[in-house]
Amino acid sequence: MPVVSVVGRSKVGKTTFVEKLIRELKRRGYSVGTIKHYQHEFEIDQPGKDSWRHAQAGSDAAVIASPTKLAMVRSLEREQTIDEIVAAMPEVNIVITEGYKHEGKPKIEVFRSAVVSELVSKPGELLALVTDEHLDVSVPQYDLDDAAGVADLIEDELLSRVQA
Repeated sequence: MPVVSVVGRSKVGKTTFVEKLIRELKRRGYSVGTIKHYQHEFEIDQPGKDSWRHAQAGSDAAVIASPTKLAMVRSLEREQTIDEIVAAMPEVNIVITEGYKHEGKPKIEVFRSAVVSELVSKPGELLALVTDEHLDVSVPQYDLDDAAGVADLIEDELLSRVQA
């Protein structure tokens, strides 16, 4: 499955752009998976709930299942790579990650000039730049609202290779 990482500094609008990109790709008929990279500890289950209690008792994998959703919380000995996470996901046409600045996947960087003054990525790592001002970087550049343009690029550069 092709993977593209949306990267950028905090508060530049990565999540907002990822939401727009997901909607655009879904509108075009693609199935989309997402992975949000988070540097800190997190708890998706609520303390005191049964599945939380299972995990607290030592379960290495606690699954919460309903007729419409499934979630699994697994204990890890080390952080998983994008490829390891993708391998555990159901088959989709494309996986969009938010974060993962340092993994070797094609990157789309979100840059907002009022928030940051330099890119987090090296120009050679970038597939594209989503920005509110033109930068002197030789990759395609798109407006912060141009999810359709970025979806066109993803179709041309990533999805066409899979379908061919």
